[in-house]
Amino acid sequence: MSSLVVKLGSSIVADDRGEARVDVLGRICDELAVLHRAGWEVVVVTSGAIAHGMGILEIDPTRPAPVRPRPRPIDELQAASAVGQGKLYRVYDELLRARGITSAQILLTFFDMSARTHYLNARQTLRKLLDWRVVPIINENDTTTTDEISFGNNDFLAAQVAILLSAGLLVLLTDAEGVFTADPRANSTAVLVPRVDDFGALDLLDIGHAASPLGTGGMRSKVVAAEMATAAGVPVVIAGGLTPGTITRAAAGESVGTSFPASEGRYSSFKLWLKYAKPVRGQVTVDAGAARALRDGGTSLLPVGIVDVSGSFDAGDAVEIIHQAGAVGKGICNYSAAELRQIRGLKSQAVRELLPRASEEAIHRDYFVLA
Repeated sequence: MSSLVVKLGSSIVADDRGEARVDVLGRICDELAVLHRAGWEVVVVTSGAIAHGMGILEIDPTRPAPVRPRPRPIDELQAASAVGQGKLYRVYDELLRARGITSAQILLTFFDMSARTHYLNARQTLRKLLDWRVVPIINENDTTTTDEISFGNNDFLAAQVAILLSAGLLVLLTDAEGVFTADPRANSTAVLVPRVDDFGALDLLDIGHAASPLGTGGMRSKVVAAEMATAAGVPVVIAGGLTPGTITRAAAGESVGTSFPASEGRYSSFKLWLKYAKPVRGQVTVDAGAARALRDGGTSLLPVGIVDVSGSFDAGDAVEIIHQAGAVGKGICNYSAAELRQIRGLKSQAVRELLPRASEEAIHRDYFVLA
């Protein structure tokens, strides 16, 4: 049986005052226990640490004059997470232990996904826990992350975990019943979209960024997370976490919420890591010929095709490749920014004369992904 990754949004985990929804979480743990006994390798990605911490500190985001002002600076949010993180995990641990399941708390950062060795170590740890029939409870380590090294929200973290494990299914639970043609809270004519085969078709729909008062996501981020996971061959379901039976129905292949089938044309795990997890440190502007060769020919990028370099980066960093302000792709550069500025526009022979030990390619095709 393959892995099942279930992501719970803040609105599922905590109520508007930040208190844990123990009744909802208990029902979800009932479903997870059934699937666990059926042989699924169950992984939970949870939001709600900051929300729960705010509740414990009596910070109410629904009131105009809370007991304490709602946290906005990163250090205050991190402090709220520090208060809520352990207590939230204890809720999961006690609920799962009551159902005969051992759990483990795992806190990940964007760096754990962006550094290849850390990425592989995270996968080994998760695989060992699943081999031991332990249910990992994963959250972003909000107490130490910064805006520059954050996933942004746990939808993307859940997609990365699903990709890392080559999961059989990713279920993103939210307070909506799935993806609608418009925001059903604001538009009474909105209807549920039961299946998405073409992500481009969703551009025509009014899918907003609005999140719950305690959350950071919104439906748009869930759709992007679904696009990430399906590109790796992981099917995705976005569905209502407050509706009983959602997870078991999704795992059984029944129609629930909005389903996203796995993409037929799949990237390798390395290129998925490069595309979605490796941070960009600079930009490389290329001419029309180089852009065409990268898009259509599957070739490497040579210095002769580079017209401009921006940013400060080292050899081995990822850079964005652009042409006329449009993104072409992303790749791992063989040169530092300073070196690339020296050799941009030069043919291979001139590059070798200037930098005798230089690589012929600025970015090898094996270390490049299209945008």
